[in-house]
Amino acid sequence: MSTYALTVTCQSTRGIVAAIANYLADNDCNITDSAQFDDKETGQFFMRVSFETGSGPDLQAMSEGFAKTAEPFDMTFQFHDEAEKMKVIIMVSRFGHCLNDLLYRWRIGALPIDIVAVISNHMDYQKVVVNNDIPFHCIKVTKENKPEAEARIMAVVEETDAELIVLARYMQILSDQMCQKMSGRIINIHHSFLPSFKGANPYKQAFQRGVKLIGATSHYVTADLDEGPIIEQDIVRVTHAQSANDYVSLGRDVESQVLARAIHAHIHRRVFLNGAKTVVFPASPNSYASERMG
Repeated sequence: MSTYALTVTCQSTRGIVAAIANYLADNDCNITDSAQFDDKETGQFFMRVSFETGSGPDLQAMSEGFAKTAEPFDMTFQFHDEAEKMKVIIMVSRFGHCLNDLLYRWRIGALPIDIVAVISNHMDYQKVVVNNDIPFHCIKVTKENKPEAEARIMAVVEETDAELIVLARYMQILSDQMCQKMSGRIINIHHSFLPSFKGANPYKQAFQRGVKLIGATSHYVTADLDEGPIIEQDIVRVTHAQSANDYVSLGRDVESQVLARAIHAHIHRRVFLNGAKTVVFPASPNSYASERMG
């Protein structure tokens, strides 16, 4: 029994869901999970369907056959084998909390990805990466060599066939050209104080202003710095009795969780771009289950 997912985007009209369900039923498929959203403002329709097939056609044949169903609705669609792990590159600088959290989730199978490389502009995490049998690339970045450094990064992307780049507190701004080339395939994490608290020490600024909520936002990277479509957010409450260092520690935890959830949604094809926003469907049953507990 194989498990696949079908993602569909098109203009909203009658009969879309019925057409999809009938096609899957006609091909000996059993729908196990389904989510849909009809955006009344834009007229766009989004749908994700998980299904199992036993004796039915393979993925390529399913996709080719579905083209006739999709044509009257002008659907943009894609079939995915849920057993295939997405190839991911993680980029990090000197803050390692998100990297270490992702490596742990990856090791226990809670984040089913294929980490094909870790890229950093520092050597701090070379040992921990290599100890996990993951290729490590140190690519220094300066004002003078930025184009050459990005060319080296893109060479790693192409050599590994990476489908997603994760900026796990990578403290370098990517060029407009790289953002456009990898549109919808770069995920970033940052504190949710932007634009209120910018700069190198936002938690200290927040502490000085008496902030009561610390948050984190994970989003797709675009040419507009930290303004890409949001995938996931969360907060943690703080009080007047906590120190600036408490803020940093609590912020570190929420950043790690939010980034992991955003990646989980992306690799399971639950995220749809909807203009400057996203549609993020709930996780399918059993998609959070890990291979082992620890």
